[in-house]
Amino acid sequence: MNKHTRIATRIALPAALLLAAFMSAGTAYAQKQGGVLKMYHRDSPASASIHEEATFSTVTPFMGIFNNLVMYKQDVAQNRMDTIVPDLATSWSWSPDNTKLTFKLREGIKWHDGKPFTAKDVKCTFDMVMDKSPTKFRKNPRKTWYDNVAEVSVNGDFEATFSLKRPQPAMLALLASGYTPVYPCHVSPADMRTKPTGTGPFKFVEFKTNESIKVTRNPDYWKKGRPYLEGIEYTIIPNRSTAILAFIAGKFDVTFPTEVSIPLLKDVKKQAPKAVCMVEPTNVSTNLIVNRDAPPFNNPEIRRAMALTLDRKAFVDILFEGQADIGGSMLPPPAGVWGMPAQMLATIPGYGTDKKKDRDEARSIMQKAGYGPAKRLSLKVSTRNIPIYRDPAVILIDQLKEIYIDGELDVVETANWFSKVARKDYTIGLNLTGSAVDDPDQNFYENYACGSERNYTNYCNRDLQKLFDQQSMESNFEARRKLVWEIDRKLQEDVARPIILHSRAGTCWQPQVKGMTIMINSSYNGYRYEDVWLDR
Repeated sequence: MNKHTRIATRIALPAALLLAAFMSAGTAYAQKQGGVLKMYHRDSPASASIHEEATFSTVTPFMGIFNNLVMYKQDVAQNRMDTIVPDLATSWSWSPDNTKLTFKLREGIKWHDGKPFTAKDVKCTFDMVMDKSPTKFRKNPRKTWYDNVAEVSVNGDFEATFSLKRPQPAMLALLASGYTPVYPCHVSPADMRTKPTGTGPFKFVEFKTNESIKVTRNPDYWKKGRPYLEGIEYTIIPNRSTAILAFIAGKFDVTFPTEVSIPLLKDVKKQAPKAVCMVEPTNVSTNLIVNRDAPPFNNPEIRRAMALTLDRKAFVDILFEGQADIGGSMLPPPAGVWGMPAQMLATIPGYGTDKKKDRDEARSIMQKAGYGPAKRLSLKVSTRNIPIYRDPAVILIDQLKEIYIDGELDVVETANWFSKVARKDYTIGLNLTGSAVDDPDQNFYENYACGSERNYTNYCNRDLQKLFDQQSMESNFEARRKLVWEIDRKLQEDVARPIILHSRAGTCWQPQVKGMTIMINSSYNGYRYEDVWLDR
């Protein structure tokens, strides 16, 4: 364990142990086999292919079909380097210069269709992710995660090596994410979108668009005795209130994870007092995205005016009754290890408490650009058609009126939302950005690197990108964190993707559900569900 990891562990461990004690409800009981877990789903995913999608609407129902090389322990609430454990790999090791990461692989594992798993599948998966394979993904939102990987090579059937261009301690953290399953070489990307094949505890049964998703227990799973559940059924109910009422009535065992709003949580506690509910940070930011190539937003001063008019506290108070966090691009402390301290954040334009001063300056900027009470700017504000997007979009439209911008809400279905913003087919939008891993490498390279598919605003600062690489190679925790703060501050000052808030959200489950753990610094990595069981 290097110094970086030791310091991060000392910071995170006490809180994580306390949270784990509360969140791992049911782990002290004798687990029971059987039963189908019933959960509602907030919307219909665009596909079943985790590698091709950018939402935990896909990860949640389909993560249990797969395995990773390594994964975050599913019964520990906080993702940390010291909670990464072997999965398809039995062990890993670094070369002396920290540029080669080698995995020894498990033998005797079979895909759900009976074919053997080998190192070839590891190479095939990451060659596709890195876009170095003749076989292509239709969408590839995490390609930039692996820009530092020169190649993936195999040594026989049970050893794979990631050769890096430079040291990158966080590579192991990226590989542990729920977004990083290993795919079978012999199944096409097209088939993985509609009937995925994995090695995981659950096998795919069916995916009926806008209706339901079903998975069943894999009787040949290589972890003996797992999973406990006979299967999981997800019923797609886009209306949040309808879904909550069905949970209260006992029709579902679990709400969709981190989807219960603070106001709705009160209804659950009142009407289903025996339900177990947790409210935690999700490491999902609500943010303003601006198409920097679309006039007049190619003018940096107009983008600055929009950032200045944002009243973040109003968003937090209205949407979360005060239970959300204001920060930069990294999850703010104490839940986030890398977020800027509050005193630094307060010095960034738009983050201060004097909103009258900020908006006076914003109106002055707009007037210099030719806008005012007699000449207002009319446009569409695009967002995804689910409540956690629509609700803040309505507040955004109201706040933009303060600087002579009249917005019309443009709602986009989930199946089209991410591809729409990826191809820059919008003017301005209200977006949610989840950090799958609480590490700067994932956030900076995915959302702000020049040319990244998920860099929805086309922000590109080559000098800042050099700092991305510098922090990535830094093994000293304090030195790296100071670099991260410097980068994050610059991103906010450049209005790269103005962060409005970092959400907190609730998850509830019925008392018969045991072994459920809600993670506090990622809403993407905790859905293997192989340890969940029903006490009926």
